Amino acid sequence: MENLSPGDRLPNEKALMERYECAKGTIREALRVLEVEGLVALKTGPGGGAIIREVTVDPACRALRNFLHFQHVDGSQVYQLRRMVEVEVAVSAMDRLDAAGLTRLRDNIDQCQRPHEDELSQRQHRMLELEFHNILAEYCPNPLLRFMSTFLNDLLRDLVVIKKAYKPERHAFDESNIRYHIALLEAFEASDREAVRRLMYEHMCDAEHHMSALEGEMAKQFLVSPDALGEAGG
Repeated sequence: MENLSPGDRLPNEKALMERYECAKGTIREALRVLEVEGLVALKTGPGGGAIIREVTVDPACRALRNFLHFQHVDGSQVYQLRRMVEVEVAVSAMDRLDAAGLTRLRDNIDQCQRPHEDELSQRQHRMLELEFHNILAEYCPNPLLRFMSTFLNDLLRDLVVIKKAYKPERHAFDESNIRYHIALLEAFEASDREAVRRLMYEHMCDAEHHMSALEGEMAKQFLVSPDALGEAGG
């Protein structure tokens, strides 16, 4: 069954039983496992069967995030890796970043520059800032770097939601991100590889600084006296 592509149908149960010399129950169990892994879609009825699905990063990301959920990962650990990954992603993407990609980056920056006064728009703003890096990852030719960048951005999305990194509004962080994104876009347009490398590294160091400050604020919220807690509980 070589040379099959997403959308192709696997042979029927009888053909699979003959090919692999297995019982019907074994074949069905194997297909269910492939379905859980997101590799095939099982359809019943006339014209049904197992159809090969497009493999995405979602199953791998979910499994890895579930594992790390019990490892107590913090922002500094994410950025320790992100400082390396995002720099290489940005440099690697340069040769593939076309006019459409540059337009997407420019549109992303334009959206980030719009007012975001309420809680929902502030949260969406943080997501847009991460989306800038996901766009770059799409143009990275190295699938390992592409996966790691996307995965790390997913982790940061979790931190944004859990720690409410959009509350209160952080103007200094916003302005810094926009400034770096604009400078990176200009470096991409100029095909200045060294500038891209330098700017992305500085951007990651600056973002880590803001994330560390946020985590410090969150830690202080738990250092409340018992009396204050009693009053808060009313």
